[in-house]
Amino acid sequence: MTEALTPDSPVITDSLTTGQAAQAPEAPEPGQVPSTPEQVEAAVHSIADRARHAARSMGQANRAWKDRALHAIGSALQENQALILAANAKDVESGRNNGTSAALLDRLTLTAARIDGLVAALENLAGLPDPVGNVVRGQTLPNGLRLRQVNVPMGVVAAIYEARPNVTVDIAGLALKSGNAVILRGGSAAAHTNEALVAILRDALESVGLPADAVQTVDQFGREGANVLMRARGRVDVLIPRGGRDLIQTVVNNSSVPVIETGEGNVHIFIDESAGEDMAVDILLNAKTQRPSVCNTVETLLVHSKSTVLPAVAAALRSAGVTLHADERVQAALSGTVETVPADDVDWATEYMDLDLAVAMVDSLDEAVAHIRKWTTGHTEAILTNNLANAEKFIAEIDSAAVIVNASTRFTDGGELGLGAEVGISTQKLHARGPMGLTELTTTKWIVQGEGQIRG
Repeated sequence: MTEALTPDSPVITDSLTTGQAAQAPEAPEPGQVPSTPEQVEAAVHSIADRARHAARSMGQANRAWKDRALHAIGSALQENQALILAANAKDVESGRNNGTSAALLDRLTLTAARIDGLVAALENLAGLPDPVGNVVRGQTLPNGLRLRQVNVPMGVVAAIYEARPNVTVDIAGLALKSGNAVILRGGSAAAHTNEALVAILRDALESVGLPADAVQTVDQFGREGANVLMRARGRVDVLIPRGGRDLIQTVVNNSSVPVIETGEGNVHIFIDESAGEDMAVDILLNAKTQRPSVCNTVETLLVHSKSTVLPAVAAALRSAGVTLHADERVQAALSGTVETVPADDVDWATEYMDLDLAVAMVDSLDEAVAHIRKWTTGHTEAILTNNLANAEKFIAEIDSAAVIVNASTRFTDGGELGLGAEVGISTQKLHARGPMGLTELTTTKWIVQGEGQIRG
């Protein structure tokens, strides 16, 4: 068996070949900008091939070495904070000049506090167990064969996302800790920030003796680079899109690389008749206003017709600047006390990602569940209740990636759930569902050990 690399082991240097290498168009020289689609394809394929080579080293690196890399990245982010913020300021200014919405500008913006948060997430990752080599199950068969199913790295993980430079660090950290190499496409909106971050990540890897090519980007090749990445089946093992509906569906519909689909967050909170006012106000304010531009922010509030908390909740939300898109019953209940605007079916289907909230009144838990089933994207739903039976029924009947009782929907987050960070929130049901952390970036293989057994 191959021994895991240690911090003193040499990096693998064996050559990488592919069956189509002889027919592939020649990649441009380093520093040369590709001028044709064929050159872009060759350049992206070269990146993917280097990533696969780097993934061999990452897959054999032991936990101590990978954790050293995470610590080195964290230190480098802090040391280069001024450079990162200067690059980010260019992107934010460009976005503002181009009319980017306030919600997207918030996602795009890095601050000293947000960089500190990225560093803290890396430190948390370093403190988590290494998923690679974990035994999922094992047994000895009657014929004496010893079986183990163990977690192993995916290999080359690609991510396509938009206007979210924090994702650059989160995905790279998770990929490295789980023994993978990563190829990033962060989009033009964050081009300056991502360029600075990727350079810092690569330098930090080299400083601890790991291959810089474990983190690469195809941003320099624009949309065509992303298209080639989506078609690089055999070179890229899995592709994760993270962003709005259009981006995700573009990747899902056009990729030949296997995709883990992350979904938009049309998130619901249902307040039943037993929920207390103070808890309801605190949770709704947190779930809607703490950071309205992210996918776990509540977008629709359902209130039981016998609940008494609606006026206080609505008043608190309006005072915080939230526009309430209300159905007729809610408008009537709040008439003359809290300003609302009329809601229609578009509102029930909308992920606002801003200080807007759709509000409807229902007469039962069953009606709330029916509404959620009709309009949900399968991300996160919550119930506020003091009734145990209602809580259990809600948990049983809501089929979303995360179901929450008496807490903010903002907790559907890899860091908040103890995963260190996350690649995204998966709303599909194959392989990964909910916040995707270290284990979700591994697959498994079977190890069968015998003593000469043959099949009869």
